[in-house]
Amino acid sequence: MKIHEYQAKELLRLNKVPVPLGFVAHSLAEVREIAAKVVSFPVVVKAQIHAGGRGKGGGVKLAHSVEEVAARAEKILGMNLVTPQTGPAGKKVKKLLIEQGVSIKHEYYLSLVHDRASAGIVIMASVAGGMDIEKVAAETPEKIIKVNVNPLLGIQSYHCRNAAFLLGLPVEAIRQFNQIINSLYQLFTEKDCSQIEINPLVLTDSDQLYALDAKINFDESALFRHKEILELHDPEEDDPLEAEAARFNLNYIKLDGNVGNMVNGAGLAMATMDIIKMAGAEPANFLDVGGGANAEMVENGFRIILKDTNVKAILVNIFGGILRCDVLAQGIVQAAKNSHIDVPVVVRMEGTNVEQGRKILADSGLELITAVDLQDAAQKIGSIVGGLK
Repeated sequence: MKIHEYQAKELLRLNKVPVPLGFVAHSLAEVREIAAKVVSFPVVVKAQIHAGGRGKGGGVKLAHSVEEVAARAEKILGMNLVTPQTGPAGKKVKKLLIEQGVSIKHEYYLSLVHDRASAGIVIMASVAGGMDIEKVAAETPEKIIKVNVNPLLGIQSYHCRNAAFLLGLPVEAIRQFNQIINSLYQLFTEKDCSQIEINPLVLTDSDQLYALDAKINFDESALFRHKEILELHDPEEDDPLEAEAARFNLNYIKLDGNVGNMVNGAGLAMATMDIIKMAGAEPANFLDVGGGANAEMVENGFRIILKDTNVKAILVNIFGGILRCDVLAQGIVQAAKNSHIDVPVVVRMEGTNVEQGRKILADSGLELITAVDLQDAAQKIGSIVGGLK
């Protein structure tokens, strides 16, 4: 689960990580109230959406007076902010963070993430803060510092010293940096975070460190332990189709391709997306209906897939185990009767009650394209996509 920058900074503040003074505003009236209380300028007006690259899209502006704060806010609030992470559709800005500016001598990158290779937690840092860390990692990987922490032993003082030394921090900032690392690690483990990212972590002219931006993601499977974190969820930031799918207990993630797919099982879903790409197309979604799906869930899955106007074909790839093939077939027929399926549908199913399922589809009168195996399904999807070009 993602949260907004202002929410992440409040968590950092509660965990004694220094952040600039800031206030969230939902309207221009609130912006003016906040601006009137500012004792020193400049301040930063920042759009609050769940996406990075806001500055490049015009969602972060510096203001040097009360009037300028209001003018900046008026342009940003309500705008459709497009960044590399939002895609071309962008996101509407409904909240702003009005934050005190700080002097900047240097910008660093700092994050904590899980490391699957070592089954541990890795501290990542870089002297190239304020930039796209993916670009830094690709072009200048030597600038990326990694310090691995064994979660069974926990964070140790030498982890902090190593990171501080490799970043070349001034002596005056090392103690504060160590405190920040310890606080972040405690927050990361206690709240079941999947990522904490500060970019940039800035060093001021007085050698003080501040988290100038913050992103925190949480393991959704652990949210039952953290009701206070769940309350930070902003449903307005959810993709509408993903939110609708969640209401029906469907695991759906919208992608940018043209072939929708419905699968039971995450592993099979990943393989199916590979098949679609090998066929020369792009997957439009990840949709795992789960092993315990019924006909109604299958129908809802079809309906959600078809709401994506980019979908030009659908591949149904089911291995019948708990979800029997006859139940799947009934769901497909039910979906066709209750919704207008106007794109080609390729169905590949195997497993429990597969013959009964194939008979249900054959007797339905629907114009479906059946595939006997994965290779056959790939060929048929490739043929369909090729014909649409």
